[in-house]
Amino acid sequence: MTTIKPHAPSCDRNRDAILAVLRDHFDTRRQVLEIGSGTAQHAVYFAQALPHLTWQASDVEENLPGMRLWIDEAVLPNLPPPIHLDVRHVWPNARFDAVFSANTLHIMGWAEVECLFARLPAVLDAVAVVAIYGPFNYDGRFTSDSNARFNEWLQERGSHMAIRDFEAVDALARSVGLTLRADLEMPANNRLLVWERQADGL
Repeated sequence: MTTIKPHAPSCDRNRDAILAVLRDHFDTRRQVLEIGSGTAQHAVYFAQALPHLTWQASDVEENLPGMRLWIDEAVLPNLPPPIHLDVRHVWPNARFDAVFSANTLHIMGWAEVECLFARLPAVLDAVAVVAIYGPFNYDGRFTSDSNARFNEWLQERGSHMAIRDFEAVDALARSVGLTLRADLEMPANNRLLVWERQADGL
């Protein structure tokens, strides 16, 4: 069975805004784990733009064949083959000084979001940065009408999906020794949250 190369238009739209932030917060990082790489478009774009980083893409097993098409075509020395990562069951036996994830928390169930943060300490170096992109609610409220409509669409796809509350996500991050360093406004009513782990954080 032939795998069709996947394409997510949203990656093309948001990649430059995200890259501008990563250039700043990942400037001293070396090993990045991307959780939920999807098509791997971000992985290819960021690995090419940030050659000082080794960018490890990952996702659930079913997405890996399409990701390999992007990664194999790119032929980048700092972009290894994608790996299987299931936040509830399968994590790499490796350490990273940065983690990135985009548009994943609202697709996962809340129990999976909790698992993601609970497992982060096992893969993070003593000093590390975690950056997560996507829509978030604040004080239990949508930040825009379009986000409210998007949440309705998510709920129609699956009752476990929903835009997450910033305060709840930040509490999970703090519970594993991460400190919020930036909460940045991004295009299309999204945010980019950046946490840091210091050597004495855990």
